[in-house]
Amino acid sequence: MSTKNSTIGKIGQRRQVVIPKNVFDELGLQAGDMVEVTRAKGSIVITPKGPVDPDDSLTPEEGKIVRKGIQQLKQGRSKSWRQVKDELDH
Repeated sequence: MSTKNSTIGKIGQRRQVVIPKNVFDELGLQAGDMVEVTRAKGSIVITPKGPVDPDDSLTPEEGKIVRKGIQQLKQGRSKSWRQVKDELDH
């Protein structure tokens, strides 16, 4: 069953799945990125994941802090490790 947003990929001899270029580019993926593979009602769902997803291992408050930090990095706002360490020590 295909949908409007579906594209055909291919499974190689070593069970490797080829993600079509347009989907790969739209999601901003890079070679070596991690993905989560989930079974759902006879389907496979592949979700891009970071090395550590804040929602998987942190408390809700810690996750909020990490997401805020990621947003600041994307906006080009960052601090040196010394500044962060000094703030944590106070």
